[in-house]
Amino acid sequence: MTSITVAIASDHAGFELKTSLKQRLADLGYGVLDLGTDGPRSVDYPDFGFAMARAIGAGKAEKGVLVCGSGIGISMAANRYPGVRAALVHDAYGARMSRRHNDANVICFGGRTIGGDVAEDCLEQFLNTEFEGGRHADRVAKLSRPE
Repeated sequence: MTSITVAIASDHAGFELKTSLKQRLADLGYGVLDLGTDGPRSVDYPDFGFAMARAIGAGKAEKGVLVCGSGIGISMAANRYPGVRAALVHDAYGARMSRRHNDANVICFGGRTIGGDVAEDCLEQFLNTEFEGGRHADRVAKLSRPE
């Protein structure tokens, strides 16, 4: 079992994919912090993106997974917080590059736009790829200093 805790959250449109990704994380030996939602009843995606950002900021999880219908809204909500680098991905290349060049700490999916097998592959790429640093480190640091 890994010592890394991964937080996971979704709105109603991402609930089904969140459930399967939560199980995959557990199967891979990660600690999982489920931030909701707990069913398909309609909820507001910003609440769950904000909950993820707070969990990352408080050190309750090292990485995160977010899912809404398209992945766009929930990633926008999480990225409003300093220290969160949430990346919406659609394929394994994007998942790898989000880590390698952007040091993303949250991966986002569209529950209505990506299949479960592809999402699982992306998740594993995200979790197993290290930040390259070097020339990318200064660029990533700028993300926390937008002024």
